[in-house]
Amino acid sequence: MQLSAIQTADAPAAIGPYSQAIKAGNLLFVSGQIPMDPTTGQVVQGDIQAETHQVLKNLQAILTQAGASFSNVAKATIFIKNMNDFAQINEVYASYFTGTYPARETVEVSRLPKDVNVEISVIAVV
Repeated sequence: MQLSAIQTADAPAAIGPYSQAIKAGNLLFVSGQIPMDPTTGQVVQGDIQAETHQVLKNLQAILTQAGASFSNVAKATIFIKNMNDFAQINEVYASYFTGTYPARETVEVSRLPKDVNVEISVIAVV
């Protein structure tokens, strides 16, 4: 099976030795996205909802580059620093999906890259 990297300037460049996404057959594995503005390279400032919106915009840009959308997402993983933010993250998250919601887990972690409060990765069928 051939692997192909997906890259777009509309999402933040990788901050390490990884690809924004990898297409393997009809599966798309999108790396975890943080609330970084791809234009400025700066972490979005504001509340957890503003951060979550930016994360989902970054994911959307990568999905679009791969010819997919949130309707193609089968699985999502959410990492958050504070489980008390779960309801606000969930509210924003739900606004990006229609129809059948993907399978998902949410995990509270002690620290995320660039000390952000939320990171989300997805697996899509394309």
